[in-house]
Amino acid sequence: MLVKTYSAAVFGVDAKTIIVEVNAGGTVAAGKIAYFLVGLPDNAVKESYQRVEAAVKNIGFNFPRIKIVVNLAPADIRKEGSAYDLPIAIGILAATKQIQTAKLEEYMLLGELSLDGGLRPIKGALPIAIQARKAKYKGIILPKENAREAAIVNQLDVIGVDNLVEAVEFINGTREIEPLVIDTREEFLYQQVAYAKDFADVKGQENIKRSLEIAAAGGHNVILIGPPGAGKTMLAQRLPTILPPLTLHEALETTKIHSVSGILSKEAGLVSIRPFRSPHHTVSDVALVGGGSNPSPGEISLAHNGVLFLDELPEFKRTVLEVLRQPMEERRVTISRAKVSIEYPANFMLVASMNPCPCGFYNHPEKECVCGPGVVKKYLSKISGPLLDRIDLHVEVTPVSTDALMENTKSSETSELIRKRVLIARERQEERYKEINDLHSNAQISSSMVKDICQINQAGATLLKTAMQKLQLSARAYDRILKVSRTIADLADSDEIKIEHLAEAIHFRSLDRESWAG
Repeated sequence: MLVKTYSAAVFGVDAKTIIVEVNAGGTVAAGKIAYFLVGLPDNAVKESYQRVEAAVKNIGFNFPRIKIVVNLAPADIRKEGSAYDLPIAIGILAATKQIQTAKLEEYMLLGELSLDGGLRPIKGALPIAIQARKAKYKGIILPKENAREAAIVNQLDVIGVDNLVEAVEFINGTREIEPLVIDTREEFLYQQVAYAKDFADVKGQENIKRSLEIAAAGGHNVILIGPPGAGKTMLAQRLPTILPPLTLHEALETTKIHSVSGILSKEAGLVSIRPFRSPHHTVSDVALVGGGSNPSPGEISLAHNGVLFLDELPEFKRTVLEVLRQPMEERRVTISRAKVSIEYPANFMLVASMNPCPCGFYNHPEKECVCGPGVVKKYLSKISGPLLDRIDLHVEVTPVSTDALMENTKSSETSELIRKRVLIARERQEERYKEINDLHSNAQISSSMVKDICQINQAGATLLKTAMQKLQLSARAYDRILKVSRTIADLADSDEIKIEHLAEAIHFRSLDRESWAG
């Protein structure tokens, strides 16, 4: 008997419907293989036979010794992972007339089987649920641990089951399982600003907070340069708390990436706050940008719509840093293989930190740098010019004095207050760029647009020219200063870029000064 069940395969951050065809019938000579799995399966799918056989027997059903052919269609798409266990097991039971088949056309089936018939969670439940609704299935049957994630998709019956027995009884109609229903908007709004960290925790460092406010307001990349213990990591970790809250569309997009990567918490169906990713400096090229033999998202995609923090930037391998350049410009990364090309979104804010020199105390107000002549320049040269060219704000972080740390009378601004100012500046930018597709912030302005959008008066032009000459700023600093000054003007609710806005922007180009490293 031929039976079809339905499942899905994840490619990039989207899914495609997979038809699992099971044909049972025909005798097999003694000692010969009775089970054939075709349709370009990988090793994890091929090993499903042992899991399915043990699970079927251990829940009290018969695994017949007749010829069984399982085809995963379309056959030219490689099938990966263990999520096909459940549709294969249900297909075999239906093809051998041990269960009913009436509901099989209405539901997608997914889940990895334990030997005792239990179901383990899978990756990519959200994009699969989106595909199930798109393909007009009534619902999806999957492990209960993935149900909350899939239930984000409305107009789809999400049936979470703990084991194969529950799935069989639901398909046979002997067990009623209520579909899990989640009010996506209510859950999203409730968790939208649920950050554990806050800028109110930071003592002093008002100048650094100001720079991060500017970075958040304009979507600018930023590098923090300062000695060990100055608070660079603490400040960077709080940047997501002052960014505009995720929109529902951004949240769904981010959740899909985390779902495909298998890092989505089973308690949280939807990623409601901006991600913060901080890979170690030993990270490989593939781990950072994505890829591998079975392509998966890298750290830059996991940071999509959030912040990618690279601590101790010069310690990263140069090849790792160089692969960042194209994704930072295009806001996506394409993984190409011989037979497939997968695209992952990568629209992130880069925040990097570094010591000013190997010993960490160059330009320190109290401690003396012990690095020899030329060492500081050599240390900085580990970061290429083209990468620095994509970082708008260079911020020098100085240690907080003991008196400031012990000061209890003055309370710091909360993230909520700073975020309100950032939102107003972002609204100005949204209005300014509403006629331009895929442009939402000042950091995304192209060089050709700078002249029109970042116009300055004669006094401002004179100031900028003088700064370029006196401070020996490099040519690449010119556009960056204008973009940042436009953001500072937006924060000041000003239509024009004033001299004070330009002066503050010039202050944030430390690494472009020829005299900075001696």
